[in-house]
Amino acid sequence: MLTFVGLGLYDERSITVAGREAIRDADRVVAEFYTSKLAGATLDDLETYHGIEIDVRDRAGVEQSPEDFLDAADSADVVFLTAGDTMVSTTHVDLRLRAHERGVETRVIHGTTAQTAASSLTGLQNYRFGKATTLPFERSHGGEGVPESVLDSIEANRDRGLHTLVFLDIDAADEDYMRADTAAGMLADAWDERASEREGIHPGGDRLAVAVARAGSPAPVVRADTLAALAAESFGDPLHLLVVPGDLHHLEREALAALGDAPESALPPAR
Repeated sequence: MLTFVGLGLYDERSITVAGREAIRDADRVVAEFYTSKLAGATLDDLETYHGIEIDVRDRAGVEQSPEDFLDAADSADVVFLTAGDTMVSTTHVDLRLRAHERGVETRVIHGTTAQTAASSLTGLQNYRFGKATTLPFERSHGGEGVPESVLDSIEANRDRGLHTLVFLDIDAADEDYMRADTAAGMLADAWDERASEREGIHPGGDRLAVAVARAGSPAPVVRADTLAALAAESFGDPLHLLVVPGDLHHLEREALAALGDAPESALPPAR
């Protein structure tokens, strides 16, 4: 059997009881931390906490060369670990489908996701989120600034009154994690540029956004303000997220003020 286990959001203790039991009973444990990572735990922390050895794979070791642990799962219990929830990435869905093609039984033990944490921490209602997007480093997409697709996704959500969760790029090879202040500055500049080229586009600097840092940790940070203001702040160690709100229900507006210290001047009227 191949069991996919989500480790949760922050450290070795974020895992569910069911996930920990699956690791305890496993004959082999494999993991990847290139799609996300546990900001509050090292590999040694995980191995010590669970009393196991973990075979950590890079992208090529998962996507191109998974045959060894897929073969092992045919006759033994193999656990595949990821940060967050294990089926958020298409990489993991593809791996599960490969196992099914081989006739290997699979199961999924979920972990807390960044998306649900962002809603819980900010007070923005989960059902009012639209399509999420990812803001990449320039080197990741080979262009300059923010890809048009990112702005288009946010604008499409805003046209429907919906919030947008913006995942921030991770360069696992260089251990480089985009910060919320960097992302806020990039988005402000991109919308300023778009506003200068098109009529009716709202400038970027005074758009409302919410920075979320270290979700799942004992002391997460939530800060709501304009993009320009967030770009000038520092939110500490990764991992970070950014949320661009759409229309605000009056409870959401109150939550951003109370939980995210949003200044009255940055908050649009409730709808």
